[in-house]
Amino acid sequence: MAAAMNETRINRINELYGKSKNEGLTPEEKEEQAKLRAEYVAAVRANLRGTLEQISIVEPDGSITELKDKKPHKDAESLEDSRRAR
Repeated sequence: MAAAMNETRINRINELYGKSKNEGLTPEEKEEQAKLRAEYVAAVRANLRGTLEQISIVEPDGSITELKDKKPHKDAESLEDSRRAR
């Protein structure tokens, strides 16, 4: 599970971004930036996934489908696979 993104981590991401635009980053800072960005993206995805799992869809026949029970569209799966391959 991704670590929670607190304000300190987000501020550090922004600080590294600003420094990269102004003076450039050291290799260590670039590595830290990449790690923090990956953590941020993972936290956003986990948050979105949690939110979507709380949604119910009322089908045309009146039945209710929970989004957490629906399988991902195969295009979404292939997109996720291509991202993992990077």
